[in-house]
Amino acid sequence: MEHTSVQENESSLSNRALAKLEDSSLESNNPTNKPARGFRFWVVFFSLFVAVFLICLEATVVSTALPTIAKDLALSQFVWIGSCYALANAAALPLCGGFAQVFGRKPVILGSLILFIIGSAIGGSAHNQSTILAARVIQGVGGGCTLAICTIIVSDLVSLSERGAFNGILGLAFCIAGGIGPVVGGALAQEGQWRWIFFMNIPIAVFCISIIIFSLHVPTPPGSVSENGNFIIVASTASCSTGLTWGGIEHPWNSPQVLVPLILGLLGTAAFFVYEAFVPTYPLIPYHIFANRTSISGFIQTFILSIPHLSLLYYLPVYYQACKDASPTASGVDLFGLVFSVAPMAMISGLSVNIFKVYRPQIIAGWVILIVGSGALSIVKENSTRSLSLGLQIVNGIGIGLVYMTVYFPILAPLPITSTAQALALYNYLRAIAQTWGVTIGSAVLQNQLKSDLPVGFTDQFPAGVAIAYSIIPIVPGLSQPLKDQVRDAFAKGLATLWQVHTGIIGAGLIACLFMRGLPLHTEVDKNWELEEKAVKSK
Repeated sequence: MEHTSVQENESSLSNRALAKLEDSSLESNNPTNKPARGFRFWVVFFSLFVAVFLICLEATVVSTALPTIAKDLALSQFVWIGSCYALANAAALPLCGGFAQVFGRKPVILGSLILFIIGSAIGGSAHNQSTILAARVIQGVGGGCTLAICTIIVSDLVSLSERGAFNGILGLAFCIAGGIGPVVGGALAQEGQWRWIFFMNIPIAVFCISIIIFSLHVPTPPGSVSENGNFIIVASTASCSTGLTWGGIEHPWNSPQVLVPLILGLLGTAAFFVYEAFVPTYPLIPYHIFANRTSISGFIQTFILSIPHLSLLYYLPVYYQACKDASPTASGVDLFGLVFSVAPMAMISGLSVNIFKVYRPQIIAGWVILIVGSGALSIVKENSTRSLSLGLQIVNGIGIGLVYMTVYFPILAPLPITSTAQALALYNYLRAIAQTWGVTIGSAVLQNQLKSDLPVGFTDQFPAGVAIAYSIIPIVPGLSQPLKDQVRDAFAKGLATLWQVHTGIIGAGLIACLFMRGLPLHTEVDKNWELEEKAVKSK
């Protein structure tokens, strides 16, 4: 009976979507109903492009420089450099959608960019562990909200049926940032100038702010936000992420220090969704966005995809630096196979949705390719050729790219356009919290493999509670034989185990994608959030 009701619900949603398509086609002859795309539209979109580039650059530029930063600042908890950013990113994202509804898009994106500037300035000036971690938290809040509000603004300006092309253009920003980020980060770290990894964000962010102030003019309809819901989800996300980050590194996974925050975080997250479903008048996450299996499938896929995606960006440079004696700059270049395949395929996938108005084939093909690529990556050894690892990077990148920019279409297609902001806030939240899992899983797998395979006398020189992988990398070139080969072999085995874990996770994503339906895409935008130039032209 429950399965039947779900099918009827989706059928009803599909019929309503078809009716909207028919209505929009009848209205298409009326020019006032067409989204106006004058000069201001393109100026706003360009500013969003630059903002996305900035945040994606930050996501990739730190990974290759992390061993150097850890060495210079004598960091004992440097796994938190990645985890703090992802934790703060995830905790802030549910608030972003609600704040955008209440305060408007413009104040939220400006505030997010200002926070990102503050975090970047503190990070570039840091001289100890506490300061760099505080900077990453502030950056995480600002960067996560910036990326989320950019997707919301694009959804305000462009209908779902046309959004594939514009998402493809934003994918170009990801491509450029993903390509140059690891190289720039590695080059600056190699020259002892890693602080400019943070400082260079400031002029780019100021440029975005100046454009947005003068070009983004949209109304702010009246609304409210759930303060209690905000508190519950922020506290729960922080608690859960803390447990994940401590697990296997600072404390054993079965210790109270890990289990208590992890369980409290998971229970709090469940309580948040129950609270949002029944209590607030204006919930952060409305219950109806989970009322169909297609949207649920999209949310699950979003979470699953983000785990191997960020993990590859973080731990492929580890392979090249530990097993191939690559410098930070060279390890960034060695990452080109991944970054220059993800973004072009994301663009192609988004454009194909725009042309053919379907999303299921691209997503299914992406998961199949990704599961093959991830499984094959586990055969790479410490003495494997670079061409092998590069080729397998490309296979993984194609799979990720096909799904990355396409997976939110099944989330939004069954929903009314008035729910877009809340749905995208949850979409970005799931992606961010999954990135915490990606960094943490990789760190735990490597830690356990290195401790089990390396001589006790060697690993004992590193303090307890330290993620030893990044502590070992800078000293690998100077190790004597046979210890050097033992270390390389341990890194290769640890990473092979990680890619096998990825394969199982990706398999769950493939199963989840089979539950989504192919539904028509909206052809209209929410009239409450139009650019002012539209209203001017309709007079």
